[in-house]
Amino acid sequence: MKIVVLVKQVPDTWGDRRLDTSTGWLDRGASDAIIDEIGERAIEIALRAKDADKSTEVVVVTMGPASAADVLKKGLAMGADSGVHVVDRALAGADLGWTATVLAAAIGTGWDLVVTGNESTDGRGGVLAAMLAERLGVPHLTSLDAVDISADRVSGVRATEYGTIDAHAALPAVISVTERSAEPRFPGFKGILAAKKKPVTTVGITDLGVAAPAARSVVVSAAERPARQAGRLVTDDGTAAQQLVDYLAAERLI
Repeated sequence: MKIVVLVKQVPDTWGDRRLDTSTGWLDRGASDAIIDEIGERAIEIALRAKDADKSTEVVVVTMGPASAADVLKKGLAMGADSGVHVVDRALAGADLGWTATVLAAAIGTGWDLVVTGNESTDGRGGVLAAMLAERLGVPHLTSLDAVDISADRVSGVRATEYGTIDAHAALPAVISVTERSAEPRFPGFKGILAAKKKPVTTVGITDLGVAAPAARSVVVSAAERPARQAGRLVTDDGTAAQQLVDYLAAERLI
């Protein structure tokens, strides 16, 4: 079995996250760049399948600038077998549709399962897995809290507002997992050393045979979040309830 895992380099959520107001793009220099934690959980799902069947091949794939190679190193240190890095200046500012198209080309054929996180901490689109499955022409299961992988199908549990759903799909398929799915393992010293010898293929859109799109969604304008205003203090002089109601009505909150 061959499992492809999508990972992403994102700004550290403990640091400052800013948009470049001149482009509307993420300012990647505003904080440290790290592997998205949901991506680590996706890797763990694949590695558990590899633990159960040593013949399983795990390939980590990322799309991003040259620095994104670091997230592949983390996946390889955890236990993945190889990596693919899609890097091209033409991908700067790519939207979800363009991203799904390029990643589908990078994934190619000959795989059994694609695993990704349900949403990244920087974009939070939450639709990449479904868009990717459409382009690859396979079924998808999204936002799984638990995953079971067998030789010919994948199944899992998906939470809903009414309870849970047990879902399954025949392979090949695309799945996305949530932060409840699996606690990622910590790379050991042996794994870190082994990662240095594992192959990583770097490709651009020309290598993938993908032409730059004629049109895609763009950011028209961006502005910094306005400074937070001081709240209104209500002194209870016997009319506090009415003042509160009047305020909520004026703000159209009731």
